[in-house]
Amino acid sequence: MDERELLVLGLLMAQSQHGYQINDFIERNLGQVSDMKKATAYSILKRLDKAGYVDVSVEQEGNRPPRQMYSITGTGQEKFFELLRNSLVHVENVTPTGDIGLMFIDHLPKEVVCDLLEMKLKKIQVMLHTYSLIPDHGKGSGVNLSFRHRIALLKCDHDWLEQTILELRNQ
Repeated sequence: MDERELLVLGLLMAQSQHGYQINDFIERNLGQVSDMKKATAYSILKRLDKAGYVDVSVEQEGNRPPRQMYSITGTGQEKFFELLRNSLVHVENVTPTGDIGLMFIDHLPKEVVCDLLEMKLKKIQVMLHTYSLIPDHGKGSGVNLSFRHRIALLKCDHDWLEQTILELRNQ
């Protein structure tokens, strides 16, 4: 499932925006949740326009160059709710980064494996600290849920790594 369309349509549900506003919001506020690049956002906006999910108008402010303003259509709102429902029930069976490497740790000395896993543990601790600095986005905010989910997953990885390193060192 490609949640990038859901992200763009969701932002347009709040208000009509030009492409720069959308990209700026994603970069400033959702960088920890989405790694969408500017070119990708514009590509998605074009695709959504072609499908009839957004309307594009040209806006001119003073001496500034004209810019395209994107608004969600009624069909786009229907698509947003369809994508939102699908996203909330979607389960993906993914192999977390590093799990393939775990299958082959017997090819390295145990001490090297433990040292590498401790390096990974420190990186997770830095990520947890970074997430702890993200300000609350207001009462009832789904953005808060997304960040809390990320933190829970990182804590799970953290605890699993600590236990695994301890077990490997005691073998």
